[in-house]
Amino acid sequence: MPSTPSAPSAPPAGVSTDRRTALHWVERWDRQQEEFLPEREALFDVLIDVVQESAGRPDPLVVDLGCGPGSIGARLLRRLPDATVVSVDADPLLVALGRAAYGDLRGLRFAPADLRRDDWAAGLGLDRPADAVVSSTALHWLDPSVLTSVYTAAAGLLRPGGVLVNCEELERDQDAAPVLARLDRALLAREKARRLGADHGEGWYDWWERVLAEPAFAAAVAERNSQGYEGEHHSDLSPGIEVHRTALWKAGFREVGTLWQRGEVQLLCAVTASPDAPSAPARPHTHNNAPAPRP
Repeated sequence: MPSTPSAPSAPPAGVSTDRRTALHWVERWDRQQEEFLPEREALFDVLIDVVQESAGRPDPLVVDLGCGPGSIGARLLRRLPDATVVSVDADPLLVALGRAAYGDLRGLRFAPADLRRDDWAAGLGLDRPADAVVSSTALHWLDPSVLTSVYTAAAGLLRPGGVLVNCEELERDQDAAPVLARLDRALLAREKARRLGADHGEGWYDWWERVLAEPAFAAAVAERNSQGYEGEHHSDLSPGIEVHRTALWKAGFREVGTLWQRGEVQLLCAVTASPDAPSAPARPHTHNNAPAPRP
């Protein structure tokens, strides 16, 4: 399948609603997601910066894991209109909602797939290696053994020097650093209080309760239930930062590190091996950008 669609997606199955109504529900999704990532929009800006900086081309191919209704893909294509985003999610309702909201967005393709299945990557139909694999608050619900498999499959999708970028609320090892772990949690709580106030509005469970009762989504809800998602909500099976770092190293990534962090919220990045990767910065610099001292 071509990596750049030549026409908008077909009308979505499972959602009988207009685009305006679908966008309304996607907007509500975005707001409730800020319960987990209060700086979500800023984080997405940084994530797209990483894709843009690392891709080295105006038309990167990006795979979004656990995409929900396509929030990352829509934002990335506003910045990089020549990009292609393959948005992957197992939930029929979220995929149908994303197609209804963003079906006319050139370069965005939804690929229904369950990351817990071994064959999810093979069914994406990529016509070249991806420049980036991205995700946000979606991989913490995978069992650690499955997480390693997902990261290994993601590494196989990437070109040499490609990046994996994951926005997550990831815990520090509380036994090794109990004070820092407490401060991580406190910083996140304070940021949520500043941005959201006392009345946080619609949360995760509220949104799901209401969207599942929306008559226009009845067919998608029925499909969701038939696939065993009825009543299922994600659990924190892999909440620790070291679990993710270890899984990424086991998956064969050459570099693994945090590019952005406030408290427990991190932008974790991993890079595949590349034979022509620079071994040092292109130019020496100091923290204040003054010329580096002469030897």
